[in-house]
Amino acid sequence: MEHESWAPPEVDVERANVARVYDALLGGSHNFAVDRDVASALTAIEPTAREAARANRAFLGRAVRFLADAGIRQFLDIGSGVPTLGNVHEIAQAAAPDSQVVYVDTDPVAIAHSKSILAGNDRATIVHADLRDPEAILGHPEVTRLIDFDRPVAVLLVAVLHFITDEEDPGDLVRRLRTAMAPGSFLTISHGTLDGRSSQVVEAVEKLYSRASAPGRPRDHASIEAFFDGFDLIDPGLVYLPLWHPDPADVPFPDPAQSWGYAGVARRS
Repeated sequence: MEHESWAPPEVDVERANVARVYDALLGGSHNFAVDRDVASALTAIEPTAREAARANRAFLGRAVRFLADAGIRQFLDIGSGVPTLGNVHEIAQAAAPDSQVVYVDTDPVAIAHSKSILAGNDRATIVHADLRDPEAILGHPEVTRLIDFDRPVAVLLVAVLHFITDEEDPGDLVRRLRTAMAPGSFLTISHGTLDGRSSQVVEAVEKLYSRASAPGRPRDHASIEAFFDGFDLIDPGLVYLPLWHPDPADVPFPDPAQSWGYAGVARRS
């Protein structure tokens, strides 16, 4: 398989990457055939997969606008993925031009494409780091250049924790991030779930993602809500993606339970 002209040479085009699979589900162009194969297989298991990806992206936009309205001017988007329509810096800086945004990802395609679109924007940057090492993120020179952790910050963990296995202790990773967040900071999470699905569907999804760069680990409502320990959930709490502060402009989602994910925003008091 040949590299696309936009792909960094170190990219493994023979193995699906979760960021690029998401890009494929959203109809993006920065993905490879192997990523599109996984996306197609996912839609065969769950026909609403593409709509669910769009519902997750719409939630991100609503959450960023909410946070900007709440006075947040610092955004740390961990597991940001391949840039597509409605990026955090675009939404935040449209609402408040002085907003500072740091994206964090591990995928070379996401990093290269982010650098390209952020060229000339001195209030936004991308760093190569991994959620599994929170201290490396918090201490990264580009992070500390734009983010003052003595002031409120919004940490965004959108569609990323379900790629952290139980053995990697995602709850501890979130707690380590929380220690750096000043009072008045916000934590935003969306997370895949297969609540209400059969064990066969759960097994099929997990088997599919075992072929990708990170295993998929959907979780139930209680397990996801536990990530907000130490924070106060904003109404309406942890709900299906389309139900969090719905916007009439969003594409209708007839059955929110088919969105595959829960979402919530919480404030550190």
